[in-house]
Order: sequence, then structure tokens, then C-alpha cells
Amino acid sequence: MAALALLAALAAALGIGVAPMPGERLAVDEPQYWFTALSLAQDGNLDISDELAEQSWRDFATVAPPVETVVLTDGNQISPHDPLLPLLLAIPVAAGGWVAAKVALALLAGALAAVTVWTAVRRFAVPLPLAAAGVGVAATSAPLAIYGQQLYPELPAALACLLGVVALTGPTRQPQLALLAAAVVALPWLSVKYTPVAAALAGLAAWHWWRAGRRGEVLAFGAALALAGGMYLAVHRAVWGGWTVYASGDQFQDVGELAVVGTDPDYLARTWRLVGLLVDRDFGLGAWQPGALLVVPALAALAARPPRGSSALALPLLASWLVATFAANTMHGWWWPGRQTVVVLPLALLAVLCWLARTGTALRTVAAVLGLAGVSTYAALLVDGWAGEIVWVYGFTHVDAPLYQALRPLLPAFRDNAGQLVWAAVLALLAAAAWRAAHRAPATPASPRS
Repeated sequence: MAALALLAALAAALGIGVAPMPGERLAVDEPQYWFTALSLAQDGNLDISDELAEQSWRDFATVAPPVETVVLTDGNQISPHDPLLPLLLAIPVAAGGWVAAKVALALLAGALAAVTVWTAVRRFAVPLPLAAAGVGVAATSAPLAIYGQQLYPELPAALACLLGVVALTGPTRQPQLALLAAAVVALPWLSVKYTPVAAALAGLAAWHWWRAGRRGEVLAFGAALALAGGMYLAVHRAVWGGWTVYASGDQFQDVGELAVVGTDPDYLARTWRLVGLLVDRDFGLGAWQPGALLVVPALAALAARPPRGSSALALPLLASWLVATFAANTMHGWWWPGRQTVVVLPLALLAVLCWLARTGTALRTVAAVLGLAGVSTYAALLVDGWAGEIVWVYGFTHVDAPLYQALRPLLPAFRDNAGQLVWAAVLALLAAAAWRAAHRAPATPASPRS
């Protein structure tokens, strides 16, 4: 665990030297989180009007960041982003500015790697060498390594979600329920878009503990979450002036905060994202870490012969994937690919490791080759980024990474419906083959729950 934590933290920290945009060390939404963290550290409040007036952005950029806030009736300006990430970063920002904030997130990336390998071994009976190798590959690949240093809530949300799974798959005791409640409450305060993932974890917990006869704990758990939900809404109405943080955003004043999903969403067209999130040549997970393509057959195999606790992996993963497909305004934005799915990537990794633990050497070798291809691509991104040839926010598809450039023409482009249909068929065939193989395989022993 310590070795993987160090490896993951180092892989993430190396990305700090790559600019997100030319001349900017924080870009797009990152400055908003930094302004709020600075305000919490210096003033003890969420009002960033004085930070904007003092042009504190000059610490990390040569040009002013885009304005995202409106001036409220009391004269305050509140960033349209949930405050838990700035709260976590307030002390690092006060101690060492934007560099310390990114280092703090890199340390969280290390914690995520350590908890992931522990969960794989202790909760899902994955052999330690396989678990360590899989977590090491994921931690040194995009997108986990990249979001391990960018000022976004994705990495902390992934850790909170994973801790929820740790609680769900453990003994039905009060400490586990308390840990789960903390994870469920934390997720919406990191971002409202994580509410469906939190709801999936909470629903699974209620069902699990109720079946175990712990009905008093379930009722207390439900009451605590209801109280926390009421406080969440009340605070947002009082501070942001709406039900979500988007109420204080300048771009939502004429169209309403719910327009964050799009003013005229075409949900039928967004259905293509079900596949595109995985195989899009620019923003698909599989383009940057080909090992991600194993998630589909892995989930099919686990569905055919589910290990204990598999629902704790599948349901939050499904919830996040549906949010990224239908609720997100766009899949192709000014951010690194995979942003909307990072929260559940450790769960996807655990599903793959559970599957590989049941398979033979040939499939594990294929997985190793695919995974190492992703590691080499991240290394190429770091080399080009440190040389100033690419940035994190755009133009990264021009990276001098031979394996990525060789794979890219095989993947569908944006709006290439025919290509996405072909890949949907390929993934369906892989899923069917994994399902059949799992049915024919001998039964495996139950996972430990220590």
C-alpha cells in the first residue's frame, strides 16, 4: 500500500509541471476552486469578490480567468462550484499557493491507490500481485494520474466513492455505516453531479443492512441522510440563491440553473455517449488507457457469476455512466478526457481485477499489454508537456505517443455514428464471450469481508 501510494502520488505530481493552458498554471474552472480556497483561508467565507478585485489570479496566470460569477444583492460573489474541495485545499493554499494545492491532491491520489489495492485484496479476494499490478498501472495512466493534480473534485470524489464501497462490502457494523454515511454526504458537497452516485450507495446500504436485520440502523441512517439533504438544500438557497451552486453562475441567469444539462438537450443523440465515453478517439477512456476496454467484458463476466459485493461496484458505476451520458452538457469540453467518470474509475478497475483473478495467463497477458500501453502514453504526455508542446486542456491529441497514434484511427470520431455502432457491436461480442466463459468456469470461493 505504501509503495503504491508513493508511486501514484509521484505520477500525479509530475503532471504539475505541465501547463493546463499556455501561460496558465490553473485554467478553466481550476481558478474558481482556488479563489474559494484562498477566501476560506484568508477571510473564512465563500465570497471571492475581494480575491477577484485584488487580481490574485496573477499568482498562476498572465491573463485574467473567465468571469463565472454574478454580483449578488449583498455585493458578494460566490463561485458556482460546491465548496468541499476548496475547504480541503484551504490550508495547502494558505501554506504554499497553487503548487501546494496540487501537491495535496497528488497525496490524495496516493491514498486512493492504497485504498484501492486494500479493497481489491481484502474485500474481493484479488491476489496481491495482480491487485498491485493493476492499481499501479491505473495510477500511472490517464485520467487518474492527471486528475490527481488538477484542482477539480474528481479525485476526492473517487476516494469518497471507494470508501463507500469499503463500508458496503464490510461487516454490518455501526462504524461501517458511519463511514458510508460520511461518503454519501461528502459526494454532493464535492459536486451536485455526484448525487446519483451517492444515492446508489445509500440505496445499496439500506437494502444490505435491512436484509441483515439491522433495521434500526437503517432508519437512523435514512433519518441522518434526510437531515443532511435538507441542510444541503437550505444552505444552497441561503448562500447561492438556488437549489444548486449554478444559481450564482453568470451563464445561468437568463436560462435558469437547471440549464446546466443544456438548454435544449437531445437525449437520443446523447445515447451515443454510452459507447463514446469508452471508445471516442479524443475523449474516450480507451484511447488513453486501452485497458479500460476490458471493463465491458469484466462486468458481463461478473454479472454471469457475481462475487459477493459486486453490486457495490456495478450500481454506482452505472449511475455515474448515465450521468455522463445524459446529464452532462457535453462529453467534449475544456478538460482532460474522462472527467465525468473519474468518480467511479476505481470501481471499474476493481471489476476488471475481479474478472482477471478468475481467468488464465493469456487474458492477463493481454490486459498487461493494454495497460502498459496506457502507461507509455501518459509518459509521452509528460515528456511533451514538460517540453511545452502540449497542454492539458486542448491539443493533447497531437502528443508524440506512438501507441496512442496507432490506436487512434481505429476508434470512432465525434459524431461518427457508424464507427460507434461498429464498436458497440465489438463490445457486445466481447461481453457475450465473457458471459459464456464465466458460466462455464468452475465456481470460485466467496470473497473475504474483513
